[in-house]
Amino acid sequence: MTGDRKKITALGLTTLLVVVSYLFYRLGNSWEFAIQLRSSKVLAMLIVSCCVAYSSVAFQTLTANRILTPSIMGFESVYLLLQTVIVFIYGDMTFKVLNSVDNFLLSVLCMIGFAFLLYILIYKKGKSNMYLLLLIGLVLGILFNTMSSFMQLLIDPNDFFIIQGKMFASFNKINDDLLVYSLVLIGALMIVGFRLTKYLDVIALGRDQAINLGLNYNRMIQIFLIIIAVMVSVSTALVGPITFFGLLVSNLTYELIKTHRHSVIIFACCLVSAITVIGGQFLMERLFALSTPISTIINFIGGLYFMYLLLKVKKI
Repeated sequence: MTGDRKKITALGLTTLLVVVSYLFYRLGNSWEFAIQLRSSKVLAMLIVSCCVAYSSVAFQTLTANRILTPSIMGFESVYLLLQTVIVFIYGDMTFKVLNSVDNFLLSVLCMIGFAFLLYILIYKKGKSNMYLLLLIGLVLGILFNTMSSFMQLLIDPNDFFIIQGKMFASFNKINDDLLVYSLVLIGALMIVGFRLTKYLDVIALGRDQAINLGLNYNRMIQIFLIIIAVMVSVSTALVGPITFFGLLVSNLTYELIKTHRHSVIIFACCLVSAITVIGGQFLMERLFALSTPISTIINFIGGLYFMYLLLKVKKI
């Protein structure tokens, strides 16, 4: 445990160094405006990092599979379909009909409603339906992506640019009003979530062992699925989808931290996520002049890492 503490301390110091570097590197003459703009970006990246870290680790514990992430449930597909439908209906009037806050709240509610619908229709009907839940979520995600692609073909090319801006995660244009909603919601949820991490330790032992230890298994699964749904929804609605980010940072954390205590793993994963996204954004802005979105780089590296994990499991 001492070794893990040293690693977490190192991760904390690295996170602090990355944040300070991002905030104060080459401020220029308008340093007040620069700090204000960069602070909003850092806060958004920290919120997304915590959401992705907690939801990914918790979801992998519930499914007993370190390759799966909440993105397989189709949340990002629901988000993209909703944005496509809105633009398909209103066209270039989209921003006049729905402001950013309304769009954010509508996106979060739709994704949470989708999660509740999956749980009510599938998981509550039996005790061993977790993989059926994942399968249905995957199939619906493919269906929603197909519907989105078809509608995008019918949309005016000028209106398509509105959707294109929603297809990739971006930290360059952060709405401060959305940050307030996200911070309050995720802050409260993280407090509750960390108080429940001890139950994740029990769930990791398996369903039968957890029930024998007196855990209300189905009830706790329901609670964690709700927490995961809200976190993924807020993260996606705030900056856009980052498909392989959770897979990448969670498995890096497992390699670094050798413990079964989820409170330690999730906290470390939050730090790893923050280092990855803030450090990556810093490099994209300073070295590559924003020529490539950070989500593209993360998805590319995460996709390669996903293939590596699949081949590694197959060899074992």
